[in-house]
Amino acid sequence: MKNKILSLALSAVIILSAGLVGCSDSSGSTSSAEGEPKKEIVTVKLGLSDDTSKILWDPIVEEFKEKDVNIEYVVFSDYTQPNAALANGEIDLNSFQHYNYLNNEKETFGYQIDAIGDTLITALNLYSKKISSIDELKEGDKIAVPNDAINERRALSVLQAAGLIKFDDTGDSVTKSSITENPKKIEIVEVDASQTASLLPDVAAALVNGGYSRDAGLKKSDVIFADDINAYDPDVIHGYINVIVARTEDKDNELYKEIVKAYQTDRTKQLYQTEFEGIYVPAWE
Repeated sequence: MKNKILSLALSAVIILSAGLVGCSDSSGSTSSAEGEPKKEIVTVKLGLSDDTSKILWDPIVEEFKEKDVNIEYVVFSDYTQPNAALANGEIDLNSFQHYNYLNNEKETFGYQIDAIGDTLITALNLYSKKISSIDELKEGDKIAVPNDAINERRALSVLQAAGLIKFDDTGDSVTKSSITENPKKIEIVEVDASQTASLLPDVAAALVNGGYSRDAGLKKSDVIFADDINAYDPDVIHGYINVIVARTEDKDNELYKEIVKAYQTDRTKQLYQTEFEGIYVPAWE
């Protein structure tokens, strides 16, 4: 009788063990019912500078899940971090900057990183929550601008196009000290690009980069002067094309090229219009 009981118990253990085939192990890898291992899931860490950019990338993330690729967002609080993180191997790609900014970072810090695909050109519009026209600006009013070397030059170019100032663009660092004419004595407040929108309650107006403007809930109706992308010289505007960036050693990575191709689609163009009110213009064509 004892032998019979032991035999039944042994059979139950064998059956239970067989039932475990195909379940995930602690490492996350799985096996098929036939014992064949499933394809490894590849993780690609993508650096962004704002949460809003996820709107453009979410469809791509879903698309690549079907290819056993997990695109994982890493969102940074300002522009100074994503390139350092990429160069150090903390992330695999980033998408937040234009050529001018990238080239300046490479020259300044020696980062071995390169653009692998164009994305968009974004307008740098002048927004206000207090006035509805630049004609309403009063003497001594404050305007917030991004303080990094590349975006501040463009911000001052927008203010010059609006007829508010004139500045001396020597090709070197351009700051508020470069202003040569300022008839309304506008006070230029230089802050990190991520902070210009948050200053709107305290200043008359602010020049806000595209992604940050949407994060702050700004609308077309808040624009008191629109940055006209078509007004720039073609050679100049090329520097403001945003890009997807990888480490130099990975610039020919086939998976990364697939990700770029998945971004450069009509689906993304449609999101520019529906979600960003046209402040983004496709730059890959």
